[in-house]
Formats: sequence, structure tokens, C-alpha cells
Amino acid sequence: MAGGGAPAKADEPQPHPPKEQLPSISYCITSPPPWPEAILLGFQHYLVMLGTTVIIPTSLVPQMGGGNEEKAKVIQTLLFVAGLNTLLQSLFGSRLPAVIGGSYTFVPTTISIILAGRFSDTTDPVERFKRIMRAIQGSLIVASTLQIVLGFSGLWRNVIRFSSPLSVVPLVSLVGFGLYEFGFPGVAKCVEIGLPQLILIVFVSQYMPHVIKSGRHVFDRFAVIFSVVVVWIYAHLLTVGGAYNGKAPKTQISCRTDRAGLIDAAPWIRVPYPFQWGAPSFDAGEAFAMMMASFVALVESTGAFIAVSRYASATPMPPSILSRGIGWQGVAILVSGLFGTVNGSSVSVENAGLLALTRVGSRRVVQISAGFMIFFSILGKFGAVFASIPAPIIAALYCLFFAYVGAGGLSFLQFCNLNSFRTKFILGFSVFMGLSVPQYFNEYTAINGYGPVHTGARWFNDIVNVPLSSEAFVAGCLAYFLDNTLHRKDSGIRKDRGKHWWDKFRSFKGDPRSEEFYSLPFNLNKYFPSV
Repeated sequence: MAGGGAPAKADEPQPHPPKEQLPSISYCITSPPPWPEAILLGFQHYLVMLGTTVIIPTSLVPQMGGGNEEKAKVIQTLLFVAGLNTLLQSLFGSRLPAVIGGSYTFVPTTISIILAGRFSDTTDPVERFKRIMRAIQGSLIVASTLQIVLGFSGLWRNVIRFSSPLSVVPLVSLVGFGLYEFGFPGVAKCVEIGLPQLILIVFVSQYMPHVIKSGRHVFDRFAVIFSVVVVWIYAHLLTVGGAYNGKAPKTQISCRTDRAGLIDAAPWIRVPYPFQWGAPSFDAGEAFAMMMASFVALVESTGAFIAVSRYASATPMPPSILSRGIGWQGVAILVSGLFGTVNGSSVSVENAGLLALTRVGSRRVVQISAGFMIFFSILGKFGAVFASIPAPIIAALYCLFFAYVGAGGLSFLQFCNLNSFRTKFILGFSVFMGLSVPQYFNEYTAINGYGPVHTGARWFNDIVNVPLSSEAFVAGCLAYFLDNTLHRKDSGIRKDRGKHWWDKFRSFKGDPRSEEFYSLPFNLNKYFPSV
């Protein structure tokens, strides 16, 4: 054929076309499922977020000097605040179906405050617990200002404008994959419960819908409820049958269904309130260390928000909307500090994974789950029943949900040129270093009891050790830096980065769908316009 290349053959394989919105989602942000289904799905979100809500206080409160009663109160408070913050985020923040719960990012800094020498002179354990709690509250209140200022001033919006599909891949991927230490190692703490749960949830969610073709999405949508109920009953039968009598205390804590001590300690009805532990105390060094933890949580939550928007089948988030979400997350940390939850707040990664498993990204479902959180936090005894689910069952769920979030990050590669060596370098190097650097920091800390940066000032150690122990933070920052500095001026690079796909989402008005997904309720956009 003269004057051109050979025509494409009809039977040649075609590449999969990139999709701005994830297809095959049953209900997107704005389309709620029928009420009975929405209530069940909301309860499922509540069950999933319980894991982090219980694990963090369970590990921190005993170190602070608190007993089962204090632990139950802290879990109730954390649950109540999570419900409140989830509602605020879905109504006025990013408007995404994102659950705002406790965060592991704040734990190392919190432990530093617990170990501070000034509390060692208090002999009464409960009094010591309250003093430490007030110090944690003070540092959280100060740390919240960082996200509030960066979010609401629009500074974070200007940072996000320079990101591209290529630079968010390592960030979002390691928000999910970087939590691998909470997956199978948690299952293995009681393998006779954890492994059946893992096998069952994979079988029920992935195989059953193809084995039993009912036409209704029962198994894939409610796999968590089915599998958790079955394995929980099985775990309870093992406990009652005496399978763990005489076993090591560690095994008993992980495996038994009656060991959490929460049901007896929890009050029937109790409404958490601000300053319930007394007036917060402030320490400059601890506040700076907590600010650094808050910044790490901000970067990780940015990745989690992007994953949530993908799995809710929304268009890519305009930078101004992401910035607004971060501002409200700062408010969430402030509320955590005022109520005394022993922990800051960030986007729940496991609930982002649950959106993918159920293929329901509806905002209403997450608002219903926030209702469950508030309801069960006030009715303490009922909430404590669900909170006593053995941790290996929760860890098995994490294996699935964190994997989904990581895969959501990888899906942004569809917009990039994978045949470019620049893309290969940025992707490979940032992901590898994102796994390798924190591995060194975490290993060093596990062996020596303190991080590689070990000076007399504990707050300074945290400012360096905490960010470099976060996989998503290291990978995300490195990818962002490399993507914005390496040969940016070359003409073809913009396309390789996938930047042209996101051009119309750089401003709120750039695409009409942004209005549908992200505009504020009650006509508030008139008074608080998004740019």
C-alpha cells in the first residue's frame, strides 16, 4: 500500500482502553442501594473498621496504666469519634465514601509520650493513665493545625496539582501493600482461626458467585458477614470446648473469644464527651513529633482518598476537593484530641478495600456505617460483643482489603507509558526504596528497642524515624520528587507521565462530573466555591 504503513489487521489484539471511571461498579457515590441492602452493607463497614479501633487501644492502654475499664472507654470514644468524623468527611469534606478511623501512623509517637520520664513518679496506675492521656490529647490538638492549615488554605491543593498518574502509583500501591505486616503475621498468631477465615472469605467472595449463579450479588457483596459469623462461631466452639485451656497467655489472647475483657468492663450506656479525662497538657517537643506523624498521615490519606475515589467509580479528584478533604481530616484529628481517643485519625485503608470487594461505592452506605459506629459506641455492652472478635479473623480480612487498595494504585499505570525507561526507573526505584528504607528502620527498632536516629531528644528521634518507617510516605515522596524533576521539559514526557489524562480535572469546573460527585450539600457551594 503506497504512502503509509500497513493497515492494522482485524484480528490483531487491541490494548485495553484506559478508563477515567472504574467500570462494573454496582453503585457509585451518588446512587444508593435499596435501604435493607444499604443497612447490611453499612454494618459490614462497621465490622471492618472495628479491627483498628480495638487493636490500637488494646496495645496502648495497658502501657499507660489503664485496666479493662479504661480500655473499654477508650474504644467507645474512638468508635464515637470515628462515626462523627466519617459523617463530617462524607458531608462536607471530600464527599467520598471514606471511613475516617484510627491510624497506626500515630502509634510510635504516642508510645514515645507514654515512655516520657515525667510520668514515672505517679504510683496510681489510673492516675498515670489519665496524665498520659492528657499529654497525648495536647499534642494531637496542636498537630491537627498542620492538616487544617494545609487543607483549608489551599496549600495542599497546589502540591497535588503537580502530581500525575505516574507519581500516585507508588503512593497508592504502598498505602495498601505497605501494610503487609498486619496481614498474614496477624493470621498466624492463631492459625486455626485465621487461615479458615482467609480461605473462606476468598472462596465466598470470588468463587461462590460463579458456582451459584443467582443473578443477585449476595455472596460477593456480603462475604464479610457470612465468613466472619461462621469462623467466629467456630472460634467460640473451640474456646468453650477447652481447646485453649492451659495454653500460653499469648495464644489465649489471640485465639479465645472471651479474653478481650471488654464485655464485662463496658458500661451499658455511656456518651463520650470532650475533655472526659481532664484538661489537656502541652509539651512543645511532643507536639512537634506529633505534627510530623500528622504530616505522614496526611500523605498516606492522600493516597487512600485517591483509592477510594477510584473504587467509588468517581472521576479523579480535583486538587481543591482533595485539599478540602485533608482540611476536614485535620478537624478529625482535633476532635480526636478533644475527646481523648489515644490516637489520631486518617482514612481507613481496610474500608477502602471493602468498597472494591462489594463493588458498592455509595456515600449513603458509609454514612449508615457511621450511624452504627455512634450507636454501638453509646450502647457499650452491645458494641463490646462485636469488638471481641479475635484479632486473627480481622487480620485475614486485611489480607484481602489491603491487597485491593494496592491493586487500585497499580491500576493508574493504564494512563502511563510503560515502554518508557523514565517511567520504569521512577516506578521501580520509588517502590523498591519505599519497601527497603522502612524495612531497615523497623528491623533496627525491633532489635534495639529504638530507631536508627537515637539522640537525647526523643521528639527529634520521632521526627526522623516515623516518616522513614512509613512505606507509603517514602515511596510517595520519592516518586513525586523524581517525577517533577527528571527531564520534565522534554515534549513527550508529559504523555509518558499520563498527565494529559488528568488535565480536565485540574480545576473543579474542568469536568461537569466533578459537580455531580464532589459538590457540597445544602447549596453550600454558593458560599464555599471550589476552584
